[in-house]
Amino acid sequence: MNKTMKRALAVLLAALMLVSVLAACGGDSGSSTPSSEAGSSSEASSEDASSEESGDDASEPEEEETGAWAPPSIESEDYDEVSEYYYNYTLGEFYEAYKEATSEVLDVNKRYAMEAVGEAKLLEAGVMQPTTANGGQYAIGRIAPGSTTTNGWGSDNERYQYSIVTKELLKAEDRDALKDLLNEKRGTGEYRKAAIEYLTGKGYTMKDSYTTTFTKLPTTWDMMATSKAADTVPVLGQLDSLLFFDGENREIPALAESYEMSEDGLTYTFHIRKGVKWVDSQGREIADVIADDWVAGLQHVCDSGSGLDVLFNGVIEGIEDYVSGDEPDFSKVGIEATDDYTLVYHLQKPVPYFTSMLHCGLSLPLCRSYYTSQGGQFGEEYDTEATTYLYGSDPDHIAYCGPFLVTSAVENNVIEYKANPTYWDAENVTLKSMRRVFNDGSDVTKNYNDLQAEVTDQCGLSTATLELAKKDKIAGDDATIFDNYAYVTSTGATSYQNFFNVNRVLWHNDRNENEAISPQTEEDAARTHIAMNNSHFRLALAMSVDRVTWNAQAVGDDLAALSLRNSYTPATFVSLTEDTTIEINGEEVTFPAGTDYGAIMQAQLDADGVKITVYKEDPSAENGKGTGDGFDGWYNVENANEQLDIAIAELATAGVTVDESNPIQVDLPYDASSSTRTNRAQAYKQSVEAALGGKVIVNLVKCESTEIWYWTGYDPERGYQMNYDAFDLSGWAPDFMDPCSYIDTMLPDYNGYMTKCLGLF
Repeated sequence: MNKTMKRALAVLLAALMLVSVLAACGGDSGSSTPSSEAGSSSEASSEDASSEESGDDASEPEEEETGAWAPPSIESEDYDEVSEYYYNYTLGEFYEAYKEATSEVLDVNKRYAMEAVGEAKLLEAGVMQPTTANGGQYAIGRIAPGSTTTNGWGSDNERYQYSIVTKELLKAEDRDALKDLLNEKRGTGEYRKAAIEYLTGKGYTMKDSYTTTFTKLPTTWDMMATSKAADTVPVLGQLDSLLFFDGENREIPALAESYEMSEDGLTYTFHIRKGVKWVDSQGREIADVIADDWVAGLQHVCDSGSGLDVLFNGVIEGIEDYVSGDEPDFSKVGIEATDDYTLVYHLQKPVPYFTSMLHCGLSLPLCRSYYTSQGGQFGEEYDTEATTYLYGSDPDHIAYCGPFLVTSAVENNVIEYKANPTYWDAENVTLKSMRRVFNDGSDVTKNYNDLQAEVTDQCGLSTATLELAKKDKIAGDDATIFDNYAYVTSTGATSYQNFFNVNRVLWHNDRNENEAISPQTEEDAARTHIAMNNSHFRLALAMSVDRVTWNAQAVGDDLAALSLRNSYTPATFVSLTEDTTIEINGEEVTFPAGTDYGAIMQAQLDADGVKITVYKEDPSAENGKGTGDGFDGWYNVENANEQLDIAIAELATAGVTVDESNPIQVDLPYDASSSTRTNRAQAYKQSVEAALGGKVIVNLVKCESTEIWYWTGYDPERGYQMNYDAFDLSGWAPDFMDPCSYIDTMLPDYNGYMTKCLGLF
């Protein structure tokens, strides 16, 4: 256990000692966890999960003989054991449902349905409040629809090499015509040529460059050693993948010319494209791309501790044993290069979505010889702290086989790219250069002004810029920018959440004790700890946030509801292809073919009596069936107070009084350098305090810079570093075409990348 963890755990134990004393004295503070009473289904099986998976010290707290709710208690200095205890107590029922859905269920439709049940249990636990999706906002720009994939998983939506970009802003009417053309040509491979012909005929000039924005430089340029989008997106052009989703959403060959799957679905053989070169940042050839590069890449992912490897748990043979250390020999993992151009994956079980997993960081190649020349090692020798380890330290210490080379990267300024002349498909790449210019959001009009000045090529319209666009005109135009060029983007697959910390141990940033300081006293913190461990309290908090008003601070009143999302996995992410029967609370229910994932989640929520709406039937939705986006299915003052009343009664049995004179304090850090984020935080505070009658006070913890705000909850790698009670920055984009790409992130034992947002692992 490192010093930071020991210090954090000492703070937690001190708080818990205070809780115990106050509870014993019948005082106003205590330590707490979710209730097992009053209709809270999310705790019903946590006792079983705990006794099954925890040692004696982590056993589930016993209820008093009266059946009254009691706070949890664990005496341990082992952080992993403490995390396991709180996880089982809080998410035990979700985890049981998850394991049932993903263990031996080979029927894809039944798997989807059972995963939906598991996610319903996750939402019922109230550990996260869905906020928004990417998209669903007004935008203007020069990049044509169909330039990148819209499939929602992997990373191909951020790969711009084949983009169609115009010098002039695209008119909304032409954008609509291009969408119609895309639907007409989808699956034929003919859209890009047809789109360019259409635009040229309309008088547009094609560009061979594209400029977008970034908020911070990557903390590492080794995209296979991180799960953060802020790290991976700026480097995506560095590497190419086996397969590629194009703008027509076709999965087509990239570095693999072809592949075969065995009859039993357990073996995939890929034939690697010959003649592809590895180069350095100057374009100088390093080596040939060969099958072994994928073997080296996967081992590096596993060694790095990035968390990406968990996506292959239960998929590729032997990977869990290697990561856990039970089998240190990586050759026992189910990936091998049988020769220089033949790559074979051996699966643990048939995985129908396997090829969709090959489009993100965990499935990319690594030039073994270059990596080791930069001090990289594998297995037990892996050590990024070694003075000789240079790989990924900057753009000049990575190897490239993708469409772009990073030529310059200046913090708070610009990242410059040029086309890789050795790229295997260089003749079809439409962009010869690309730029990312710095924009931290502190000036809400910067990107709007940059777009008009032809500095950037795409801009979402915020509250402030929307009003400008409704007044401004481009020289020669009769109508305003808004009337001529604005369009509404579709909601995408990225889901943003507001997470609640159930195991908080820090009340200032761990890298600097003068950053993001909580105003809570030790007694306040102990009371908050006990309340945040009560599921009814968490649900009350989530149901008290008027997300439409909150979101309006960023996108304006017109679009405030459109980007709202009500679940973690988008409700329409997958749907059943045939009639499927599963059990809902012991009763068999048959869902017909075509049923959306969200409809099954809703069925479980309704059966459990949890008043959350995550899916609505809507014939006008894009799929003609329904949606889980575009409305607020959580905010309801009556429901919030119903949950709070249950929580108050349960907290009282633990000696914690909650009323207007004794409110629970919840710390929400915010970025004071951004007016939009400041306004959102204020809207959050006003909504919660008004809805819950002053029985909950939201402390807005001021962060003087975006960097400080990021360090309260986005940049930290472990739960014990999280400095908040509620946090609204993090989100997740799927890595492959299965709902477990989302809900896997909430697994225990460091297997879930987002579980740390709850203060665990």
